[in-house]
Amino acid sequence: MIIEDFLILNEIGLYCRHGNFYLDPKSPVNQAIISHAHGDHAVRGNENVYCTAATAAIMQHRYHKQAGKVFFIHSWLETFELNGVLISFIPAGHILGSAQILMEYAGVRYLYTGDYKLQDDPTCEGIEFVKADVLITETTFADPSVQHPNAIDEIKKFGQMNHNILLGAYSLGKAQRLTRLLTDHCPQRSTFVHHSIFSLNKLYESFGFNVGTYELYNRKSMKQPDQNLVYMVPPLTFNSYIRAKNVVRVFASGWMRLQRNNDLQLLISDHVDWNDIILMLKEVEPKQVWTLHGDGTYLKEHFKDKLLVKLLNHAH
Repeated sequence: MIIEDFLILNEIGLYCRHGNFYLDPKSPVNQAIISHAHGDHAVRGNENVYCTAATAAIMQHRYHKQAGKVFFIHSWLETFELNGVLISFIPAGHILGSAQILMEYAGVRYLYTGDYKLQDDPTCEGIEFVKADVLITETTFADPSVQHPNAIDEIKKFGQMNHNILLGAYSLGKAQRLTRLLTDHCPQRSTFVHHSIFSLNKLYESFGFNVGTYELYNRKSMKQPDQNLVYMVPPLTFNSYIRAKNVVRVFASGWMRLQRNNDLQLLISDHVDWNDIILMLKEVEPKQVWTLHGDGTYLKEHFKDKLLVKLLNHAH
C-alpha cells in the first residue's frame, strides 16, 4: 500500500521520515541523498552525502572542504539501505552523474526523478526507465504549450551567421552540452570557454565523456576580428558584457524570458517538456504521480479521473 506521506515537503526540502533522510535538501542536514550537483539541488555542508561518483566529484570541485563531511558513493543500479529503505540510483540524463532516486519500502517503489531530460546528450549518461508505483517528477516545463525544439536544429542557427557570438550558458551541464553540439554541428566555428567552464569540461573528460573541441577564453581573444568564434561564458559574465561590441548576444535556455533582449533565440533545455513527461509516465507506469519544482496543475487536470496527481509543492 502506498504511504501517502512517505515523502513530506518542508522548509528544508523533501523528507523521508521512514528512512530519516532528505532528498536534495535546501540547507545542510545529517543524511542527504543528492540527485545531481547543480547548486539548487546540492548544497554544501551536509554531514553524510549519498550520491554518484560524478556528483561527488563536482561538489568537491565547487565547494572544496565544505562539500560535505562524509561521502557515500554508489554505482548505477547498486542497492543500498538507509533505515529500512532500499535505495538505488538510475541515470536521469540531466547532467553528468545526475540520478533518479528509486526508493523501495514495504513493497512499494517510489521514484524521485530529480531534474531529468529525454533528449539525446553524449556528454552525460542517458536516461534509463524503471517501473515504479509512485513517480515524483519535476514539472519545470509541464505545460502542454511547451515543446522543446531539437537541440541540433537550434545550434545549427550558428552556422547561418557571419558574426562572432557571445554565448551565455550555465557552467555545469549546459556548457558541456553546447561545446559538444558546436563541435559536431558547427565545426567551422572555434569555441572559447570561460575558465569556470574549462575546469568543468576537464572534469567531464576525466569521467570519459568527450565534450568536444574548445580553448580557454580570455578577453583578448574576444577582440579578434575573426567571424567564426564563439565565446561561451556563464550568466554573470554574460550580463556584465551587455555592451560588448561586434558580437551577437545569445543565451541558451529553455526559458523564453531569458531570450529577451538578445540578438538570437537559442531554446536548448536540459529539462523535460510536456510530451517528455507524458512519455515518462508511459514508461514508469505509476499508480500515482507527485509533482515538484514547477506547476503540476496541468498534469492534474490532464489525468483527472484517470490517475491521482498530487502537488507536493502546493501541499502546505
